[in-house]
Amino acid sequence: MDNPSSEPAWLTERRREGASLARELSLPTEKERGWEFTDLSGLELDSFEPGRATVAGLNGDRDPGLPVVTSLADAAGRLGDLVEGSFGSVVSTDDPFVARNEAGWSDGLLVYVPRGQRLARPARIEVSHDGGAFAWRTLIVLEEGAEAEVWERYAGEGGDEGLFNGVAEIVVGPGATLRYICEQELSERSWVFASQRAELARDASFEWVALGFGSGRGKVRMETKLAGPGSSARVTGAYAGAGRQHLDFDTTQEHAGKHTTSDLAFRGVLAGRSTAVWRGMIRVDPGAQQTDAFQESRNLLLSARAHADAIPGLEIEADDVRCTHAAAIAQIDAEQVHYLRAHGLDEATAQRLIIGGFLGALVERTPEGATREAVGASLERRLGEILS
Repeated sequence: MDNPSSEPAWLTERRREGASLARELSLPTEKERGWEFTDLSGLELDSFEPGRATVAGLNGDRDPGLPVVTSLADAAGRLGDLVEGSFGSVVSTDDPFVARNEAGWSDGLLVYVPRGQRLARPARIEVSHDGGAFAWRTLIVLEEGAEAEVWERYAGEGGDEGLFNGVAEIVVGPGATLRYICEQELSERSWVFASQRAELARDASFEWVALGFGSGRGKVRMETKLAGPGSSARVTGAYAGAGRQHLDFDTTQEHAGKHTTSDLAFRGVLAGRSTAVWRGMIRVDPGAQQTDAFQESRNLLLSARAHADAIPGLEIEADDVRCTHAAAIAQIDAEQVHYLRAHGLDEATAQRLIIGGFLGALVERTPEGATREAVGASLERRLGEILS
């Protein structure tokens, strides 16, 4: 924050507590569940100089009775009651990366849509990170019956080495509808750690799209808690790696309320010597009857040296449920390439069409319109980069 002295007392105290926890909590090792494939032994958190980021797309405060899209740091001081009531309510600080974020975040995004209101147009926020250590915080709160679409993009400037530590807390109130797209295109010399969690109330609807293209190493954790009866979530993820990138996604679909539905699909394309791991968990809490949950992960390897791990999981403590999962890892089908070449296409074009079709299935999961076109354009751009 540019003027820490203007912080409200509750936020200053949270920073102190976060700093204390950060000193106590050690980094996870490969022996800990969920960290088996991402080695942090070479990570020295305190070796990074403080970094900065430029932010585009924030339009400033509105009347508190209307939708707000603004700087979280600014809102903490000027809309304190609104922020204090939700800040820290979804993501726990008993994690070394969240604790450090709690202590050191310098800015972030607040989206607030009050009861029955609708964000007139999608909020599109771009955070350009110039290297060094930078912590970003996102807080999205939709009250009962509210509607919004939010797109965040994290980009790296100049290809410098850096450490990006992000936390996102998302509260979707009763009967509210939210579409959230998070696109990560940081420098491939950067570490990325993100702890993102959404909590859905009764009859809430949530669509989450995650695009992972940048960073060299790290982990992104995405958790969706369907707390209220009748709530539903649709989670779509796409990642594309090249060189020696290592991409790690850990997803959780927690069903706590009755009659809840979740549908998760991740697809990855890996070239060069890049690696990826997706670990997914469907968790059905006691009493969460009539849960309907699905998860899948599919990976396409473009090189003999590329590697992917897909690890689905189920933890079910209710008896009236339908939960299924699927995972697949394969190289480009030689017969498909042969078929297309027999119809006059060169090998590079044939492979491009096959990969495009593989990722196109994810694009079709988003509703027709501007969002689908933007997601498709982002995937096409990244595909061009890793195939060039």
